[in-house]
Amino acid sequence: MKRIVIVIGALAGAAVLLALGYVGGRHAGTTPPRANAVATAQGAPRKVLYWYDTMVPDQHFDHPGRSPMGMPLVPRYADEGGTDQGVVRIDPATVQNLGVRTEPVVRRVLAAHLEVPGTVGWNLRDAVTVSARTDAVVARLDVRAPYTRVKAGQPLAELLAPSWNSAIAEYRALQHTRSKDAQALRAAARQRLKVLGLTAADIASARDGRITLHAPQDGVVTALDVREGQQVGSGQTLMTLNGLSTVWVEAALPQAMAGIVRAGTPVTVRTTALPGHVFRGEVETLLPEVDATTRTQQARIVLANPGDALSPGMFVDVGLQPASGPPAPVVPDGAVIATGSATPRVIVAEGDGRFRPVAVRLGRSAGGYTEVLVGLVGGEHVVVSGQFLIDSEASLSGALQRLQTGEPAPAASAAMPGTSLPEPRP
Repeated sequence: MKRIVIVIGALAGAAVLLALGYVGGRHAGTTPPRANAVATAQGAPRKVLYWYDTMVPDQHFDHPGRSPMGMPLVPRYADEGGTDQGVVRIDPATVQNLGVRTEPVVRRVLAAHLEVPGTVGWNLRDAVTVSARTDAVVARLDVRAPYTRVKAGQPLAELLAPSWNSAIAEYRALQHTRSKDAQALRAAARQRLKVLGLTAADIASARDGRITLHAPQDGVVTALDVREGQQVGSGQTLMTLNGLSTVWVEAALPQAMAGIVRAGTPVTVRTTALPGHVFRGEVETLLPEVDATTRTQQARIVLANPGDALSPGMFVDVGLQPASGPPAPVVPDGAVIATGSATPRVIVAEGDGRFRPVAVRLGRSAGGYTEVLVGLVGGEHVVVSGQFLIDSEASLSGALQRLQTGEPAPAASAAMPGTSLPEPRP
């Protein structure tokens, strides 16, 4: 019996020793948190500036816990940042899986050729108004419909004007006189007829108070304001003639392009109505008004019109060749991230899985490339595929906060939606 008690006591003692060893082993194998390990390696506790939610990095808290969204708050240490501020770091294998492609930023002059729509119009400098210089009656109309083509010297209308008849009779009566006084009177009568708008041909054809008005130039009667038998007053417009030897082309320039077009810029004009024909001219002026609906500015172009080939109202394609400027950094159009009212930006690849969003100021675009006036100097590599995923990560990690406000950004620790990213390297 005594032997049994001794055996039971020995077994109980062994069980107690095993339990104590197990508990001690677990306690010895437990490691302190990562933050404590960093503090121990540095020899002093790390100073926490603030706590933040990785989903809302611009919202700071002065104590740990959870954010209003229920996310655990992450500390921002004073010794973080340095040269890595604003940088998003992604594992190179992940970069390859995302299909991220980059292209170098080069300095060159963009192709300065613009194609814009235009409309042919009358050259108003070639417009002439035919009017009655005195009270008269339209005895006959030789031009009875608008848009009738006329030649210089062609009869337009016959007016019955008694006042003109007396002036012409006086002028003819003094035709054969030789005295100086009579010649002075004849010159005065001729000047009076000239003021009345009568040419030598009008005077020669006048009879019984009827005066025939002739076309002063080749052109088209664009407006006919009287009818045969109508009584007209002094100064009343009878018709308007427009020449077609030259025409105006009004080209609609996008507001962003209007700044590079100047007076004298060479242009070529083509129209589907005349395949194979090319008309060449230059910009005369930019009209000082921008259309509020289309946001375009009109450029007036003067074109020679041989054979009256171009008719007002035609639609044409206008090619402009603005003067080339100095070389500038250019990036593919797809590399630019436009975010509405925010400053446009690009993602610069710094190598070894490091990417940095850079705010840029853009110039003109042509041939699939856009000038960068501020932000890049050339030689950088910009992301042209997958940049929106990296930009999203930069937004979540707070890198864009530094880009917009200049404040230090927290380390990138949140993953992009639907993408598994590695933890940032220390």
